[in-house]
Amino acid sequence: MIATAESCTGGLVCGALTAIPGSSDVVDRAFVTYSYAAKTEMLGVPQAMIVEHGAVSEEVARAMAEGARERAGVELAVAVTGIAGPGGATPTKPVGLVHIALAAAGRASRHERHLLKGDRSAVRQASLDAALALILRSVA
Repeated sequence: MIATAESCTGGLVCGALTAIPGSSDVVDRAFVTYSYAAKTEMLGVPQAMIVEHGAVSEEVARAMAEGARERAGVELAVAVTGIAGPGGATPTKPVGLVHIALAAAGRASRHERHLLKGDRSAVRQASLDAALALILRSVA
């Protein structure tokens, strides 16, 4: 079973998974945690971690994935956090910066950092594609 924890994708990953016939056999739930408070309350991401590293960071992506996996009680969870734009960028975190993490039972979490190009829609779509590719590589 899999769960998703999504910020900038707003549920696109779970939507893509549940578009597949028979997905109810493997998809458990989705956490759409757009705000800092949602990341903390729903996934257990420490507020201090968000303050120290920012919501768009490797540390927070990993904590989101691990929190989703633990809270859902599933074997696998994927998390996406990023800056889809057009606003929200900083000098060190540009539009298109996306962190994706995958937590699997009995294995160390995996992380990928992406710097994606395009407008908001393109960044969200590319984030979805990257998250699905990470899921596929982890189960292959």
